[in-house]
This record gives sequence, structure tokens and C-alpha cells, in this order.
Amino acid sequence: MAEVLSQGEIDALLSALSSGEMDAEELKKEDVEKKVRTYDFKRALRFSKDQIRSLTRIYENYARLLTTYFSGQLRTFVQISVASVDQLPYDEFIRSIPRMTILNVYNAAPLEGRMVMEVHPNIAYAMLDRMLGGQGDGAHNISDLTEIETIVMKKIFSKALETFEEAWTSVIDLEVDLEMLEVNPQFLQMVSPNETVAVISLSTKIGEATGMINFCIPHVVLEPIMPKLSAHHWLSTQKKAREPVEQQAIENRVKKTKIPLVAELGQSHIHVHEFLQLSAGDVIRLDQTVEEPVQLKVGNKVKYYAQPGNYKGKMAVQVLEAVEEEGGDFYDE
Repeated sequence: MAEVLSQGEIDALLSALSSGEMDAEELKKEDVEKKVRTYDFKRALRFSKDQIRSLTRIYENYARLLTTYFSGQLRTFVQISVASVDQLPYDEFIRSIPRMTILNVYNAAPLEGRMVMEVHPNIAYAMLDRMLGGQGDGAHNISDLTEIETIVMKKIFSKALETFEEAWTSVIDLEVDLEMLEVNPQFLQMVSPNETVAVISLSTKIGEATGMINFCIPHVVLEPIMPKLSAHHWLSTQKKAREPVEQQAIENRVKKTKIPLVAELGQSHIHVHEFLQLSAGDVIRLDQTVEEPVQLKVGNKVKYYAQPGNYKGKMAVQVLEAVEEEGGDFYDE
């Protein structure tokens, strides 16, 4: 559709032509000339603007989740936000990060390939210092990390990557596994130097320390789910979702929670001197018979009645019925 000029713009154009500020011949020449746009084949743009916007939305959600997680773990002021989402050759990404830094290499099944979370030394050391009881400031040489410091680092970022799964829930269900922690980018060769990668930079502030957390995702890793990063798929998924993403993420975390399950055969009361004299072969009389069902406890609450038995050569219990009771927590004070 042709652009329609207002009366004021027409008057200004005629005035410029009459005064000689604009040349009509030059305008005609510009229209005839072909518009040429430079394209660098070494820096191929393989992510569309639509897909970049989708990645931005995903990592904005992830930044909020990381802010909550780090605030609780470090007990200090934490602010994380998306600074930029770019696509560039892998070699350019490696050259753009510090010579010594924290590189968390991980994979996310069912996606094939490795991804990396690069944490600036200022931020990494502030986290480490806070976890070890410090104030989160001061200088530190990342190349001299002790074995204990490395283990603490892995624990911090392994938990941080669990929220990565939640951020991607609206697109795909992932299972993230931290593969290794590296400090020298030159030793990290995930893909070929010219491979296009998406680099998501998160501006991070922890206490007084500031720096960047960069996520590098090769295009070849995201290629199987590229159609899901389109705006059309994103909007249709949002319409179908009946529950907020945050609520679904909480449910997924709760489902993975481990709780103790104990089958109690019975109880008995004996004196301390009797307990000290117990030996192999002694018999302890319980307060219930073998015909009575055993209590199956979840936490400290009796939730089921069961009968003991044997299954495939191992001791087991078979649930008979659930115990009906009113509310209450699993754990008593």
C-alpha cells in the first residue's frame, strides 16, 4: 500500500524542490538504482525475528525464576533481567567472553547436543563467597578454584538449571543434566567455529557485584523444535493452556519431591538394659498379631493399611486401603 502524505508534508516537499534543497533528478535516480543489502555468509542468520522474540519471552520468564532462586539461596539482593538475545558464530561467542570464566556445560534431553551457561567471574565468585559465609565481595582467581569450591559451584548451578526446565515448559519438557564445569573457553569446543548459536545475555546484580550470565545454544540443538518457537505456535499453546505456566511448574516440582514411606510392623516397649543385651536370634514381641494389617506411614502420618509379603524375592507390602482422616500435614511437630 502506497504511503499517503499529509497536506503539510506535501507543502514542505514542494517548498524544498522550489528552493533547490532537493533535486528531482536525484530522487528519480535513487528510485531507479537497485537496493543492495550486504549479506555475510560466514555469519548466517538462521533464527528468524519471530524465533528470537520467542527466546526472549522464555528467558524473561527464566530470569524471574533465577532471581527467586538465587535470592533464596544467597540471602541477598539479586536482580536478573534479559539484556540481549543475539545470533552469531560460535567462534565469535568464545572470543567475546573472558579468558578465564565459569562455563557450565549441560545437555537437555530430548534435545541432542550440548549447551553452555557462562557466568562472569565477578558473579560466580560473589555467589561462592555468599555460600561459604562471606559478604559476596572481594577478588578471586577463578583458575585456582579448590576442589571444595568447584563442588559448591556445581551444586549452585545444577540447581539453577532445574529452573531452566520450568522456563521451557510451554515449549517442550526438558530434563537438564550438568555435564561438567570448565574455566577456560579455549578448551570448550561444542560445535564448529562457524556454527550459528543463539546467545542470551542476562544482566545480573548480586549485592554489589555485577556481571553477565550468558547462555549459548547452538542452532543445531534447537533445530528439531524451531517450529514451536514461532508466534503462531506460541499463541495457540497459550490459548490451550488452562493453567498458568507458574502453577504447572510448581506441580511438576511437587511431583518430583521425595518423601519417606515406612511400613511399621508394630511397636514394643522394653527396658534399656534389655535393649543393650539384645543379640542375634532374640525375639521381640510386638503389640499386634500377624493377622492384623501393618501401618504404612508417609512422613509421620499413617496413610494406608497394608499386608507384608514377598515380591520377586524381596520383602514388600501390599496396600489394602487408604486411611481416611481430616486435613493435617504429613509431618507433626
